[in-house]
Amino acid sequence: MKKACEYRMHAAECRALAYGMSANQLEQLLEMAATWEQLAEVRSDLVRRHPDLALDGEYQEEGAPPDGKS
Repeated sequence: MKKACEYRMHAAECRALAYGMSANQLEQLLEMAATWEQLAEVRSDLVRRHPDLALDGEYQEEGAPPDGKS
């Protein structure tokens, strides 16, 4: 399992690669980036609802209160 920030990093990498590609490849990479962003949102939501599932430091990275209260 990865942290949401890692999924966002993959999305950014896809977008960076996309702009040097042909139209078809660009579209595919942008779709991949959107999928990585969706995974990040799902993971972020999961961590906010279930802090016990957070990886090292992930709960704080996702903007949750440090005391674990929402």
